[in-house]
Amino acid sequence: MPFSDAVGSRVLLTRLRATLAEPGGGQERLDRIVRLVSEGLVAEVCSIYLRRDDVLELSATEGLNPESVHLTRLHVGQGLVGQIAESAEPLSTSDAAHTRGWRFLPETGEEGLASFCGVPIQRLGEVLGVLVVQNREPRDYTDDEIYALEVVAMVIAEMAELGAFVGPGTMDRPHRRPFFVRGLVGQEGAAEGTVVLHEPQIVVTQPISDDPEIERTRLRAGIEALRAEVDEMLAADYLNASGEHRDVLHAYRMFAHDKGWVRRMEASIDLGLTAEVAVEKEQSATRTRMSRAADPYLRERLHDLDDLSNRLLRLLSGDQRNGSELPPDAILVARNIGPGELLDYGRKLRGVVLEEGSVGSHAAIVARALAIPLVIQAARITREAMTGDAILVDGDQGHVHLRPEETVAKAFREKMDMLHEAQAAYAALRDKPATTRDGVTLGLYMNAGLMADLPSLAKCGALGVGLFRTELQFLIRSTVPRRSELAALYSRILDAAHDKPVVFRTLDIGSDKVLPYMKRADEPNPALGWRAIRVALDRQGIMRMQLQALIRAAKGRPLRIMFPFVADPGEFEAGRRLVLDEMIREQSLGHTVPSELKIGAMLEVPSLAFAGDGFFELADFISIGGNDLKQFFFAADRENELVRRRYDMLSTSFLDFLEHVIGRCAGQGTPLSFCGEDAGRPVEALGLAAIGFRNLSMRPASIGPVKALLRKIDLSSARRVIDSARRAGERSVRPALEAWLQEGGLLP
Repeated sequence: MPFSDAVGSRVLLTRLRATLAEPGGGQERLDRIVRLVSEGLVAEVCSIYLRRDDVLELSATEGLNPESVHLTRLHVGQGLVGQIAESAEPLSTSDAAHTRGWRFLPETGEEGLASFCGVPIQRLGEVLGVLVVQNREPRDYTDDEIYALEVVAMVIAEMAELGAFVGPGTMDRPHRRPFFVRGLVGQEGAAEGTVVLHEPQIVVTQPISDDPEIERTRLRAGIEALRAEVDEMLAADYLNASGEHRDVLHAYRMFAHDKGWVRRMEASIDLGLTAEVAVEKEQSATRTRMSRAADPYLRERLHDLDDLSNRLLRLLSGDQRNGSELPPDAILVARNIGPGELLDYGRKLRGVVLEEGSVGSHAAIVARALAIPLVIQAARITREAMTGDAILVDGDQGHVHLRPEETVAKAFREKMDMLHEAQAAYAALRDKPATTRDGVTLGLYMNAGLMADLPSLAKCGALGVGLFRTELQFLIRSTVPRRSELAALYSRILDAAHDKPVVFRTLDIGSDKVLPYMKRADEPNPALGWRAIRVALDRQGIMRMQLQALIRAAKGRPLRIMFPFVADPGEFEAGRRLVLDEMIREQSLGHTVPSELKIGAMLEVPSLAFAGDGFFELADFISIGGNDLKQFFFAADRENELVRRRYDMLSTSFLDFLEHVIGRCAGQGTPLSFCGEDAGRPVEALGLAAIGFRNLSMRPASIGPVKALLRKIDLSSARRVIDSARRAGERSVRPALEAWLQEGGLLP
């Protein structure tokens, strides 16, 4: 008679541990497991299906035709077994043949079997296979029996991680095969190195416990330590203010004290699992729920519980990570990471690979500032990678090769050698002007956001800093920076630039840039919402403090300030008045004011291009923010991979719009520049120069390639190519420009 209590489960697990300890290969172990489970649950059939990519292969069975082993295969989602793998949830029925999705497999000899019960074999949300029991008579499997199957499946998953089932026709040794993933470009560049996991996986060497009481005691001790950690963080001075950080920690505290969470883990221990596996079992269930939650808030809270489980696992395992001990060729692999954490690693890293992330995320901004190759949306990378693995990161293509074969590594190294040769050629142009063959000289400036960027100013040959992003200093902190701290930082930036100009963009927050200590506004479309200068004008305290810091930092030197996301001339006028008011205030306090003050605006919203002449007369300069302008012009969210690459900066409609802006600025004598990713791409930079831009601002690494191309080009000829493509009715001038460059042997 089937067991129905924890004692029976512990007996089954005790026998399972003895079975796994016996000598033999991977197939022998799987065969012994299905016999054992079949006997323990009084099932006429027990089968294990192991997953290989999107296919589930019958790998062991007791009761079905043994000749069908390794021949019978189902795709994920196909049949009841495939449904379990797809949903990551158990499925039980007393009438399998009439259950929706049932698929009869004649080669297995399963005719006449009525009852079916299957559970996913999963570890930390990854489905590795399916464990199934079947009976000829209709049978309603009890909750205890289903739970016992889940416990056995969890042990199988843990043993698979340890390589217990490696062998011909069974499973490959985990984390040994080459793994390739195509992600998205977060920051260009290429790097070869060694994996460092931001959150190393905990490998459980003993999934079955000897004494449940000892494991319960360990779990309670771990939970108490976890609660103490959270309480300590809540008590920290820097979290005394209200804000999102504190809300998250309150959620952590609530989960850490949740009796249901603890009770479910203790129930798994009573069945015979160790404390670590009990935590992982509950964590897997949490991740399954998280993936199905429709409410974004609920998904975020389940994400908190997932992170809390990781903390508990590290406490139970005694894992004491030391982030300072990095190999010289470290490449960081993480699910996601905050800007402060990434800065903690800093320039010790050769590259970063994220399973999540976005092109506009804080981590991407910091990676660009540090010139670290970054690939985002690299699916499964944290599950496949192990600390110490060899890894190749191609940030130009968004490709990641983990444990690469030698032929792949050789080709990658050849590409890196070519990049190094190109960089050497660009370095030789550092002190030469970006003058075209027909005598047009362009000003190439660099974008920056950290003090660490400034050494690049001399190395890359930039004429100055066309955009300094001031928000990074706010994003990487847990409290608002002090005015004195900002003034000291801005002063050091001006010192490091020597006599070269620096344009400071005022705080650009909102949308995807949320301050840790500022409550996020609940907006359906943050990119079009309360952000940048809109926040600054509504919350003038931080804006005034930043302006005071900038004025004091100048110490009598010229100062250039630029407002982001100006959509209406009135916003620029209001911001300008704030600057002038602070100038008067600083002067009345006896402080030295800048010898020259230039106040400009970023044109990122198309409406500003149609402002009256008064705006263009009042602005000391205008910088087109290409990244945002393009997404608003084409109504294509640059964070949405379904649309962001569908629209071309070199389309004739966008170039027409840019020429309209050039004409407005020229008419009023307003200096104009183009700032953004497109300015740093040689073909796009050529197009911008050909239609009339004379100042471009880009990341430091792009200045060399752009300058190299411009110095080889007759700009008037490039303009004729563009005009010819327009007259021909082409939607984009890119094909014509690239063909012209190709003919001249100039295509980068």
